[in-house]
Amino acid sequence: MTPTERYNVLFLCTGNSARSIMAEALTNHWAKGRFHGFSAGSHPKGAVHPLALEILQQYHLPTDGLRSKSWDEFARPGAPRLQFVFTVCDRAAAEVCPVWPGQPMTAHWGVEDPAAVEGSDDLRRRAFRTAFRELDARIKIFTSLRLDLLDRMALQRELDAIGRRREGDRREGEGVEMFRTPDRV
Repeated sequence: MTPTERYNVLFLCTGNSARSIMAEALTNHWAKGRFHGFSAGSHPKGAVHPLALEILQQYHLPTDGLRSKSWDEFARPGAPRLQFVFTVCDRAAAEVCPVWPGQPMTAHWGVEDPAAVEGSDDLRRRAFRTAFRELDARIKIFTSLRLDLLDRMALQRELDAIGRRREGDRREGEGVEMFRTPDRV
């Protein structure tokens, strides 16, 4: 992989309505021209969760073009060539995925499902903010990797380690630039 190559990244989840959608938007935000984020689901809901859109808009991330779609779109001829495929929910990680052309690197980056949280609106919004921050931290680390300096095995170790991170984890020397929680959510 060269430092000037643009990498396509697919985030998978079962419903493709919350976590994978936020990951797509975050990747495109932090990409700096090096990455293009996509998302899909094994059983897409058909609509993006309203709280996922709300959180993205609160952090001033574009939501135009975000849609819930099947992972079949990325396994058919003419689909973007993928270099990375990450599952962000446990159910999709356990499913039999399509065969991705080009043998992209894969990793599981499980994040708790904010859409499954029941309770008050405040509790549900808090769950979406937590998922957003966890994805944000992981994606910033991923998009800052010097892919040109890592062989395939070293890169796989890094991708797996990123998936084991939880909100609040920090590596020595890691930058602190993060989205700030809006004052009123």
